[in-house]
Amino acid sequence: MKNKFPALLIILHLLLFADTAAIAFLLSRQDYSTGLAFTIPAFVLIITCIIVFAIYSGSSMRHFSKMNTHLESSAAEFMVSLPEPVAVIDSNKSIVWYNNIFSEKISLGQDAYGLSCEEFIKLDFSSMNSNGYATCSINGCIYNVSAEKFDKDEVSFLILYFQDNTNYYKLKKLSDDSHPNVVIITIDNYDDIMQNAKESEKAQASVETEKLIENFMSSTNGFIKKTSSNSFYAIIENRHIEEIVKEKFNILDAARNIKIAGNYQLTFSIGVGSGAATLAESEKIANQCLDMALGRGGDQAVVKTENGYRFFGGVSKGVEKRSLAKTRIIANALQDLVEKSNNVYIIGHRFGDLDSVGASCGIAGAVKMLGKNALIAVNRDKNLAVNLIEAVEEQADSQYFIPVSEAEDSISENDLLIIVDTHNKDFLESFRLYERAGSVVVIDHHRKNVNFIDDAVIFHHEPYASSASEMVSELIQYLRFDKDEHFPSFLANALLAGIMLDTKNFIMRTGVRTFEAAAYLKKLGADTVTVKGLFSSSIESYRRRSQIVASAKIHRKCAIAAADFKSDDLRLIAPQAADELLNITDVDASFVLYKTGSTVNISARSLGAMNVQIVMEQLGGGGHQTMAATQIDNVSVQEAVKSLILAIDDFRNNN
Repeated sequence: MKNKFPALLIILHLLLFADTAAIAFLLSRQDYSTGLAFTIPAFVLIITCIIVFAIYSGSSMRHFSKMNTHLESSAAEFMVSLPEPVAVIDSNKSIVWYNNIFSEKISLGQDAYGLSCEEFIKLDFSSMNSNGYATCSINGCIYNVSAEKFDKDEVSFLILYFQDNTNYYKLKKLSDDSHPNVVIITIDNYDDIMQNAKESEKAQASVETEKLIENFMSSTNGFIKKTSSNSFYAIIENRHIEEIVKEKFNILDAARNIKIAGNYQLTFSIGVGSGAATLAESEKIANQCLDMALGRGGDQAVVKTENGYRFFGGVSKGVEKRSLAKTRIIANALQDLVEKSNNVYIIGHRFGDLDSVGASCGIAGAVKMLGKNALIAVNRDKNLAVNLIEAVEEQADSQYFIPVSEAEDSISENDLLIIVDTHNKDFLESFRLYERAGSVVVIDHHRKNVNFIDDAVIFHHEPYASSASEMVSELIQYLRFDKDEHFPSFLANALLAGIMLDTKNFIMRTGVRTFEAAAYLKKLGADTVTVKGLFSSSIESYRRRSQIVASAKIHRKCAIAAADFKSDDLRLIAPQAADELLNITDVDASFVLYKTGSTVNISARSLGAMNVQIVMEQLGGGGHQTMAATQIDNVSVQEAVKSLILAIDDFRNNN
């Protein structure tokens, strides 16, 4: 009721003003009798206003009296003398009381009684944490604000306590900024690049490299130590790491300007051990980040964050490693592991292709030649290489393929699981099979992503290889078989098919080792004509592929095509259409979108002028610099196209 009194007073005053004006008008016309009649209501209105004002004042006084009573019971006198600001607000967030220090530091001497606390404090009370306080900045100071609520009789108010933590946050920022981090810098494939260089060229490259790193460190107060011919360890404070991140590790671009023997570009891989409590932990994180950078092809910096990893660089092509020493060591370790296992199960990625199935067949054949049972778990209903599976089954004299469900039920802790052509847990043909296996081996060539398999006994990861089939072909050469046994030619065909698929018939991602692997398979009896037959398709598939190509539109040198029809072979013809779109003049990359169920799939291809892996990673996918893909759930094809265009624009604007 008390809130209605001010409005009632205003109405009474208006009526009194109108009545007084009428009296004045009548008296001016000397109409005294009528004027007297208006004078009586005027007196009544005056008396009424006085009574209402008295009642309102009494109500207000009672309100503040009750407030003072509560404040006295809450030790108001003590709060006045507190060295920290204190204020009391009512249910409408109006300030009804505050102490002297509040006036000095918060309201800055302004009379704050009756004003909204939001004029001085930008605070969302619902944001208070579990400790019952929220942090806000007021007049250049940082306060932790806590609130204590009182409800009694007709009075409800909050007491706000302000704790000045400005000095604490300044010290915390100073401590955070000066926290040291380990940074590891390596020169990619240093030994392979240097082996054919002259001594003078090596010396010149070494001087240029060390000068570049010294310039990089000159903007910091850290230090760096050369630990080997191609590795450097640095200690850099957080404040400088933040600046380096803002500049997107421009040392990567500067490194590419250094050329050895006039031909080979120098590239760096950098791991940053940020967010660690100790230097030992920082070194561990830095090594993890460096492994991630190298696993993605090098020429990039990786920083670990709370939400995963941040990647910088990665715009150049990976340099092929020519030494097979690592492959020989892996082959020996793999053979020992196979011989200790009861059975060997092999899986690839979901919607397996010729490379996934071909590599699986190669490993299965090698395991069988070592005297162990090997079975490939496949889902035929969701496989793009069914023709290869059928061709192997026609020529094999033993079982190679079993359904995924059967493998899941039969695998035990004494069995070995070999995963080929993927290292991502989300892309496995069967995650349950991976969980139930006693030991796991990974053989993959895709650039490393965040959700990689981290508990493998052997993690054979070679991002410079053209395909998983190439890696398996190299491993087979170093396995110790019985001399009287010969590797089956139909399995050599399967491996060659995988290599030809991922290299687009030896055009893309093809190195010296690729041709060496193909030559070895040819020696084992692989037939190129038979392999070519595995790539054949029907006239209907060719027409659908041409329809996709014809619908393409160009955006910033990227061909984008969307399949607006449904077909059982969309997963097969969409990548083929993406390959064909690269034949268009001035097209750096191609993207083909198609929908399966509620998921939009995107196949991305390039010839190296554009890193499609980075574009696909922005949309939740991944792959290689020249070949990548992603899947987007619960969106339309048109929405996916818009997201893709934004990702392309972001890549173009930042590279």
